[in-house]
Amino acid sequence: MSRLSHQDLRRNFRELFASNTCYHTASVFDPMSARIAADLGFEVGILGGSVASLQVLGAPDFALISLSEFAEQATRIGRVAQLPVIADADHGYGNALNVMRTIVELERAGVAALTIEDTLLPAQFGRKSTDLICVAEGVGKIRAALEARVDTEMAIVARTNAGILPVQEVISRTQQYQKAGADGICMVGVRDFDHLEQIAEHLTVPLMLVTYGNPLLRDDNRLAELGVRVTIDGHGAYFAAIKATYDSLREQRQIFTQASDLSATELTHTYTQPEEYIRWAEEFMSVKE
Repeated sequence: MSRLSHQDLRRNFRELFASNTCYHTASVFDPMSARIAADLGFEVGILGGSVASLQVLGAPDFALISLSEFAEQATRIGRVAQLPVIADADHGYGNALNVMRTIVELERAGVAALTIEDTLLPAQFGRKSTDLICVAEGVGKIRAALEARVDTEMAIVARTNAGILPVQEVISRTQQYQKAGADGICMVGVRDFDHLEQIAEHLTVPLMLVTYGNPLLRDDNRLAELGVRVTIDGHGAYFAAIKATYDSLREQRQIFTQASDLSATELTHTYTQPEEYIRWAEEFMSVKE
């Protein structure tokens, strides 16, 4: 059986990015899910930072996972993946120099593309976890990522939160990331097509959207017309796996009470114990969301 190399998969992603079509990602979190996604015909997958935190640490998405842990999981997937995989590389695990190390490790892991976001992570003392770094620092991270990259087929995508800034600031920020050389722009928090259109008309690079299934952004043809090439609808496959594991083990133990019939969201909340982390953040960092 012929297999695609990491560079083949990166070229496939570049072709996807250069197309006139909007594609939906499969959430891949381990080798089996990557194989399943490719077999079902998905054109692209994504390893989410939040999912990696759940998979590796059993912890909520509070920027607790390390680069080494994330890269190990990406490597396991990269060994078998036969579809291009995007890595959600968070903030690059530190400053611009840490970003360079992140690029080296994830390129070696075999990812086809990765996103570097401008969120201030981990949350600083007294600051919200949604705060952004300044544009100059964000530009520096993108430039550092490009410098560290060896295989230019691997796409480096700048990510920002369009939902917490005035639209003119989003436009200015994304334009500067584009000018710095980012291969694409990824945005979370886009509200609807009017919001997207205001931003997209000022950009020429391909766009990625983290929509979480937003019903106001469910027209693939219109998304494609506005330059969106990839949408990330969420990580339903992983949460379905959590639910299936719980139900299987509950049945094995013959536990059939109404209180035990929890949803995937409720199960995730129960077993990651986010209240503990929130309490610690308030006690030791004076961070209140």
